[in-house]
Amino acid sequence: MVNKRGFASDNNAGVHPFILDAMASVNDGHVIAYGDDPYTEKAIRDIRQHLGQEAGVFFVFIGTAANVLGLSSATRSHHAVICPETAHIHVDECGAPEKFTGCKLLTSETPDGKLTLDLIARHMHGIGFEHHVQPRVVSITQATELGTVYSIEEIRTLADYAHEQGMFLHMDGARISNAVVSLDCDLYEMTAGAGVDILSFGGTKNGMMYGEAVVFFDPNLAADFKYRRKQGMQLSSKMRYIAAQFSAFLEKDLWKKNARHANRMAQKLYLAVKDIPGVRVTQKVEANAVFACIPPAVIAQLQQEYFFYVWDEDSSEVRWMCSFDTTEADIEGFARLLTTMLVN
Repeated sequence: MVNKRGFASDNNAGVHPFILDAMASVNDGHVIAYGDDPYTEKAIRDIRQHLGQEAGVFFVFIGTAANVLGLSSATRSHHAVICPETAHIHVDECGAPEKFTGCKLLTSETPDGKLTLDLIARHMHGIGFEHHVQPRVVSITQATELGTVYSIEEIRTLADYAHEQGMFLHMDGARISNAVVSLDCDLYEMTAGAGVDILSFGGTKNGMMYGEAVVFFDPNLAADFKYRRKQGMQLSSKMRYIAAQFSAFLEKDLWKKNARHANRMAQKLYLAVKDIPGVRVTQKVEANAVFACIPPAVIAQLQQEYFFYVWDEDSSEVRWMCSFDTTEADIEGFARLLTTMLVN
């Protein structure tokens, strides 16, 4: 298959040169393995500067592991996790959250990928009744799988409700950088400041090679997490290479610059396609994704030149993702080809 640019996923983009340089910079000599090294200590300090000095920070390899292990720290097998039906933990993690936590996922249909109090309340029954699973965690994604963004107030409202009900709020932050840029706030405001208890802090979709951080804002949840991480096969022996990426990611606001560019490209893509006959944009463009319905007859041909994924085959809805390395030329060429197919 010929490598070609497209809008399939921000995972398809390469690694930012600063990240590669940072990994090379720590590739000298010996250090203690499994995170007992100065680079990991520095990366944890760097993250705490953004997320609070009391944050518990643990590096893992991938986002699914960050979500699963983070959720497992707050649950037992008779518990349930409430999430949108579009949530990554429900749709794209091959049942791993249910397999490894033993919990049931209780999903809600949402028009925009965002949970509300009403949607959560529908699952709040059978409390204390041994025949029913017991809701324990509310899980949200920021930015959502539909490219929308929770406001700070929306997050705080969900967190307050969860805490009132004796539950925790988990945030899948695979694209948290794009959400922060969208709201022009900071990482602390969106997480600990809004009442989030557990964060999966991602960078892979925003210029890193690999590695995620599980961040706890409730110290009780972090108490034995190092054992949970080891049992989950996510304790990296050469952790300095994950740590170096996070330090470079946060240094000089690279995370923000990359996300700002990706978001800006998504806005340009939206403006370029929204008025093309036969294109109907279906979601607000608030981060780095554009969702649209297009005639099914053009999808396969269009994918030959610019690969992307079909989100909903029944409605012919597609997802176009922009990345830190998306160019204006990518957008212009794509819009020109789409126009030619639909208009001429």
